[in-house]
Amino acid sequence: MSQYRTATLFLVLAFAWGSAFVAIDAGLAYLPPVLFAAVRYDVAGIIMLTYAATVVADPVPRSRAEWLTVAAGAILMIAVYHAFLFVGQVNTTAAAAAVLVSLSPVLTTGFARALVPQDALSPVGVVGVGVGLVGVLVISRPDPSNVLAPGTVANLLVFGAAAAFALGSVLTRRIEADMPIETMEAWSMLGGAAIMHLMSAGIGERFVVEDWLQVEALGALAYLSIVSSAIGFLIYFDLLERLGAVEINMVSYVAPIVAAIVGWLYLGQAVDAPTMVGFGFIFVGFLLVKRDAIRREIASLSR
Repeated sequence: MSQYRTATLFLVLAFAWGSAFVAIDAGLAYLPPVLFAAVRYDVAGIIMLTYAATVVADPVPRSRAEWLTVAAGAILMIAVYHAFLFVGQVNTTAAAAAVLVSLSPVLTTGFARALVPQDALSPVGVVGVGVGLVGVLVISRPDPSNVLAPGTVANLLVFGAAAAFALGSVLTRRIEADMPIETMEAWSMLGGAAIMHLMSAGIGERFVVEDWLQVEALGALAYLSIVSSAIGFLIYFDLLERLGAVEINMVSYVAPIVAAIVGWLYLGQAVDAPTMVGFGFIFVGFLLVKRDAIRREIASLSR
């Protein structure tokens, strides 16, 4: 029964996170991107803090290390990641964005090894990171004569979002803070939302009530805040304890498939050949970077 439960949760998480890219596209038809992302995490942060208050003895960070962990999560994993992602998705498809974000596990390993010299990547690992970056170039298709083309800039912004998330995940693990994950997530969400509100005001985005009252906009906001963020992260951390980092990272490679199917069905977005080829490069890069961990996982399953 436990195996069925784990498999079901994995598929639910893959659907929640893959379809999130489609929900973002749907909401962006009505809402300014950074403000949309900020309000999403206003709601998700309140839900997560309420949950943390019920399951954690002290849901407030206390030490300097705990607040540093929250700051790293708020700035990189919430604010920068989502601001770049939402702005980038204005000019790219849900499937392409999901594929580019799937590079995050490869970048996470690269950042981890760069910040800890004794864990330097092997030559094969370096090749793996390079192969993943080739996938980014295939999807972005930069035109040397017009490097600022909207589609190119959009894809590079999404790549920047993946890099920010990867760096944030490494820094939050490197800071030695003994803090419940629910507390870290709740305060990071709320802090990231506050930063994005400042960013939104800084670039002149406006809150137009009529736009936020559109049924599709409200549906996208509710779905992203409740299903993809609050419920999604709770499932993620439950599975992280059950499966470990290698297997849970595979969600990143199922999510683009979900995004492509849901994007096609709901928004009529076709998946072009470069996106599929780029996904192949990124997945191969993941296999090369994680080859030792994957080999250990396979060996443990065969016992």
